[in-house]
Amino acid sequence: MSRNIWVLLLSGALGLCIAPVVVFIGGLIGSTLAPNPELSTLPVAGIVIGVALAVMPVSRLMQKLGRKKVFLLASVYSALVSIFASVSILLESFWLFCLSTVLLGAALAVIQQYRFAAMESVEPELMAKATSFVLLGGLVAAMLGPELAHLGKDIFDVAFAGSFALLAGVCLLGGLVMLLFQPVTMAQQETVSGGRPLSEVMKSTLFWVAVLSATIGYAVMSYIMTATPVSMHVMEGHSIEDTKWVIQSHILAMYLPSLFSGHLISRFGEYRLMLAGLASYSVCLFIALSGQDVMHYWLGLVLLGVGWNFLFVAGTVLLPKCHSASERYRVQGFNDLFLFSFQALASISSGVVIYSVGWNSLIIYAIPLILVQLVMVFIWRVSKESLHVEA
Repeated sequence: MSRNIWVLLLSGALGLCIAPVVVFIGGLIGSTLAPNPELSTLPVAGIVIGVALAVMPVSRLMQKLGRKKVFLLASVYSALVSIFASVSILLESFWLFCLSTVLLGAALAVIQQYRFAAMESVEPELMAKATSFVLLGGLVAAMLGPELAHLGKDIFDVAFAGSFALLAGVCLLGGLVMLLFQPVTMAQQETVSGGRPLSEVMKSTLFWVAVLSATIGYAVMSYIMTATPVSMHVMEGHSIEDTKWVIQSHILAMYLPSLFSGHLISRFGEYRLMLAGLASYSVCLFIALSGQDVMHYWLGLVLLGVGWNFLFVAGTVLLPKCHSASERYRVQGFNDLFLFSFQALASISSGVVIYSVGWNSLIIYAIPLILVQLVMVFIWRVSKESLHVEA
């Protein structure tokens, strides 16, 4: 892999620590500070809301300033917001903490662009491998993020305020790594102006299969993952160590398949990888409905992570096949806006559902989304076969 891919991998690993830190302790902090128990997962939902709000502005900013400048600015920004999160916890202000996670979501919106930068840095036949390789940074984040949260728990008088202070230093370190990134010059790209309007691109079945694969993958994953710490620790009384282990295992399972998911796409195609992801989600739901012991949570969340990886990587790799280089910013921007808007809705509803009707109902409510993507994949497959016959 090229230097750019390694830089994106390492910088992304450090920046992605934002997500596991907030996922692991956001709901726990919320359960302490929230004026209403049903709002306890709002800080976790806040980070997704922040991503959804920022994806289009980030896309436009990158079109004007270039990827590297925005990547560097984002590392400084995320460090400052992490300090703000720490202060909000020290002040014991639930709403300021929620604001800080929304602002951290904007930093993650920038990191989400790493996968597109990776694909632009390699030849088309290497895009799948480049995407999955960069996602391996999540393996580091899966271990480092929860450990930062745990190590910083008692640094200050208020629990977990120190966790975000440590996160600020990690974000700055990611910016230092990004200094080594070499942007792809305009001479290496097609022109970024012109192209079809987005409404024309959206007429393609392939476009919606790609977008919905990533969207439903993210929405179902976030919906279940957000509720897990509350269900495990707050409702079922499992220890904070067991809860941390389950979340770490889940995030590892999200990114570990990237060691081979790119090769799987090259050999079997996006279609079969999507089906494998949906199958993993289906087994996850079955296990989650079977019981609420630690091992039920652990195995269910591991399968949830594997399913997310397959659906997200397949959708990401399929997306460039729907647009030209001149259309990429508007298509990528819409893709991420659509994706993270639904993820935000899933995260927000997660807290309401878990406190209103419980874990089993929360799991059952995820089934229709899986069925929607299954139908879309088969429609695409039939369409492809018909075109092949006509040809």
